[in-house]
Amino acid sequence: MSSLLALSVSIGVLGAIATMLFLHFGLLIWAAFIAWACFFQTGGNTAALRSTIVCNIFGAFLAWVAAIAIVASPLSSALSVPVWAGIMVGLTVLVLCLASQVPALSSIPASVYGYAAVFAYLLQTPDAMSLPRLLSATMANAFVLVAISMVIGAFFGLASGKMAGALTAKATA
Repeated sequence: MSSLLALSVSIGVLGAIATMLFLHFGLLIWAAFIAWACFFQTGGNTAALRSTIVCNIFGAFLAWVAAIAIVASPLSSALSVPVWAGIMVGLTVLVLCLASQVPALSSIPASVYGYAAVFAYLLQTPDAMSLPRLLSATMANAFVLVAISMVIGAFFGLASGKMAGALTAKATA
């Protein structure tokens, strides 16, 4: 079996399983697929798994910090919400990029994926961008939900790569 076919089969099978599990447990399958793709984009190996998880979570954390600052600060009404939101996003993305000098945070794209996933969830989900939800230690918190979904998605990436390798090895044996 060609490596492309093996990877396609493994992603197809594991993608179906992941979708069923994520929908059953209320996780974000789209965030998992972002992390899954990020795993392969960063190299598709153990180092890529580590980089994907650390940077996805870092980006998600910075977006969560920005969201809290946007809704909690009195400056949001003094400057208008779009202006204050723009300032907070600008500052946190600046930190995200500068932090890439730290080896563990060196994958800017992986951090941006985590950042974008948190804001995607916040902007698509009614009442998600409220202090009670942002500060809760539950799955209602965008940071918690996105981080968990992305970590599991990265592991599905690893599993699909290993499964593809096994399918390719069986075909050549």
